Formats: sequence, structure tokens, C-alpha cells
Amino acid sequence: MAATKAIKATKATKATKGTPETLVVNPIDCTGHGVCAELLPELISVDEWGYPIVDPRPVPPQLDREARRAVAACPALALKLMRR
Repeated sequence: MAATKAIKATKATKATKGTPETLVVNPIDCTGHGVCAELLPELISVDEWGYPIVDPRPVPPQLDREARRAVAACPALALKLMRR
């Protein structure tokens, strides 16, 4: 039984590994610091109040490291990378 669960988990991980990730901001948690836009201006801009406007397209592979850095640097923990 445990071996079957491990195999299913491995298959699920392999299936999602190639799925592109997109940046998602939680507007309730975001406090508008703008750190994300400073670190990743290619995908995130800010509105007139300083809140992020995130490009809805998948994060290009060449910007993956910068996207992860922006997520990690968010002081409000409002920015996430999600597979869709």
C-alpha cells in the first residue's frame, strides 16, 4: 500500500514538473511595498498606489530565478508561484 502511494506521488511530481508556473498576488495580504516590482520589473509593475500588477502569462524559464527571489522577498508573503 505504501509503495503504491509513493509511486502515485512520484508520477504526480513528474507530471507537474514541466507545467509552467505563474505569479499570483493575494490582494488581501499585499501591503504595497513594491519589492516584487523592483526585483522583477519584467513581469510586475505597480499601480498608482504601489500595488503590484502581475503579468498573467507563465514565468519564462530565464526569469525563474528572479521570480523565486521576488516571492521570497515579499514582506507580506502575498506573492506566490503557482502551477496551473
